[in-house]
Parts: sequence; C-alpha cells; structure tokens
Amino acid sequence: MYRKLSAPAAVVGAALLLAACSSGGGGKDNSSSAPVKQQPKSADPFWVNPDSKAAQAVKDLEKDGKGDQADAVRKIAEQPSGEWILPENAQSQARGYTEAAEKADRDALLVLYNIPHRDCGQYSGGGAADGNAYREWIDQVAAGIGDRPATVILEPDAVQHMVDNCTPGQFHEERYDLLNGAVGKLKSLKNTTVYLDAGNAGWGKPDQIFQPLQRSGIAQADGFSVNVSNFYTTEDSVKYGKELSAKVGNKPFVIDTSRNGNGPYTGGNKDENWCNPPGRALGEAPTTKTGDGQVKAYLWVKRPGESDGTCKGGPKAGEWWNEYAEKLAGSDN
Repeated sequence: MYRKLSAPAAVVGAALLLAACSSGGGGKDNSSSAPVKQQPKSADPFWVNPDSKAAQAVKDLEKDGKGDQADAVRKIAEQPSGEWILPENAQSQARGYTEAAEKADRDALLVLYNIPHRDCGQYSGGGAADGNAYREWIDQVAAGIGDRPATVILEPDAVQHMVDNCTPGQFHEERYDLLNGAVGKLKSLKNTTVYLDAGNAGWGKPDQIFQPLQRSGIAQADGFSVNVSNFYTTEDSVKYGKELSAKVGNKPFVIDTSRNGNGPYTGGNKDENWCNPPGRALGEAPTTKTGDGQVKAYLWVKRPGESDGTCKGGPKAGEWWNEYAEKLAGSDN
C-alpha cells in the first residue's frame, strides 16, 4: 500500500527568517534559553532554522518551567530539517530560506510537494490546480532560489504513486512531463542540487520504479531520495537505494533518517503504520559524512514533531505535536 506524506506546515516570512538569523536574542525574557545553533559545517552543511516550530516549542517549554521536555525537543530544534514550500508566495519563501541559509554560510534544504492530484486525496491531498499552475509555481521557486545554494527534494511520492496506481492513469503522462520540467528548471540554477523522490524500502521493489524514474527525469537530476517521511531503517534504505541506483545509471541518493531510529511500526492497522506510529525514535543526525560514496547524505526531510495527519490522536498533517516530538526525542538512541 502507498503511504501519505505530511502536509507542509506554515512557514514564516523572509523578513522574520532573516531577523532570526541576525538576532542576538538578548532580551531578558529569553535569557534562560540558549539560542538554537548551527551544526558544524564540515559534517552538516545544511541550515538550521532558528525560528522553526521546534525552536519555538523549546522556548515555550522553558518558559513554562519544563526543562526536561525542552531539552528533549532541542534535539530536534538544533538539527536542520526540510523547509516545505507552500503554494502561496513560493518565490518569497524560497528567497527567504535561501537568503537566511546563505547568511549563516549554510545550504538551504527545500522540499517541493505541490504536484497536481497530490497524495491521492488523502491526509495531504491537494497540490497545484493543474499543470500550468504547477509550472508557474516551479518558476516562482526557481526565481526565489536564484544563484544561492539549495538542495531540493522533489515531489515525495509523486513517482511511487504512479507505480502503485494510487494516482489514476489518466494523469500519468502529464505528471511525467511536469517532473521532467521541474528537474530541468531547477538544474538550470547555478547552485541547486536536485533529488527526485523514489519511494522507500517497504513499498515495493526497485524493478517497479526505475523506468518511471527515468521517464520523470532522473538522468538530469543529481540523484534520488528515499524514505521521505517514513520509518524504514537506514540499513534497509541503503540496500533499497543501491539496488535502485544500479538501474538508473548509478545515481547517488539521500536518506530521510528523521524518524527511523527504531525502524517501522508493525502493530495496529498495517495500512496506517506510516501515520504517527507510536514508539518511534529520531534516526541518525543529518550529515554528508555517511561513509558511503553512493549515500550523499542523511537528511531530516520530514520535520520531526509535525503530525502525519489526524490519526492516533494527532492534529492535522503538518501541525506541531509537542507530545509526539518529546517521545521521538526521548527515545532517541
């Protein structure tokens, strides 16, 4: 069965992002709270958003005197995670994130998740109204990125959902065209790296997806991403990625390790094991030093602590869920 992705959460404006990076945080109200810091660039070149929902949660918990919970959530707040670009004001969002990242001497990690007929109408359903709207959106994102460094995860689930027939067949040809166009547009930028999403280790086999990936533009992309918003172990994800890489010109790949510390959930309804499963843990911290030349990075594409959807007591997809965040961080190995 296919899995659904969490919807992008609301993002702050460019001005707030830049202010957060330059602010010294010297107000007395925040004197007890250490500012969110960047990770060492040598191992982790991606930008930590100092005004993320996790960072705000740390401040709120400390203000309420909940130091232990704040310390747990800080494990999330001080790691870079994907910034999911919303359909509205895409150019200003992309500009704000990349300018803030550049100012901190880091690369922005952006997630583009707006393909028409997204997520088959489930928890994260939606996307652009049609192909022309999507192309205009991609143009806006590209204009916002400009020549600044950015790594883009392109359309989680979009290819997989054509393979498993979750996305009706009449939309496939348009989707192939849109993905090819998006890869080409983004790769025309001077300092943008593009990873086309390629599913996860639990959905099916590489033989099922390599040709659709080829039709979607993997040849012109820098590589592909696996395990986005999912929980499969890094070991299983590496195995899946290498088998797939061998079929698409030995392209390198990145792995979303944000919540895979305890592997996938196997209890309850197997059709919703992807949705806010209990007992999960943060995985490997984001880094480009994976020890494997084919695995370009471990990334936190999904932002830990944001709900997968209204299941198992969770809020809407993309909304911050403090209790779940604390459990993810508290069970981190």
